[in-house]
Amino acid sequence: MLCAHTVRRLRPGTFEQFRDAFQPDGDSPPPGWVRFDMLRGLADENEVVTFGFFDGTMEELERSQDAHDYEARRRAIEPFVEAVVVNGVYEVVVELNVGKAPA
Repeated sequence: MLCAHTVRRLRPGTFEQFRDAFQPDGDSPPPGWVRFDMLRGLADENEVVTFGFFDGTMEELERSQDAHDYEARRRAIEPFVEAVVVNGVYEVVVELNVGKAPA
């Protein structure tokens, strides 16, 4: 399992435009992608973390990104991004699922 992870600093007041431009289309992800999350900082609302989990190889992930025009999504968000703080693909080496916390 791989995790594609990016931390971005957004230009102030652009979160909604960023979210709309970057959020994956549709209700079901492309094959191989099992989860996508977007986080917004509580201490700094202009800090946004995006990550997705891909069940496959690095080559399969790259083919999926090419097939679903990930570059177009990246170009669409450029006007809203002040800086990319961290960007990479990581191998999941430990996974712990504990279920939902009680309400």
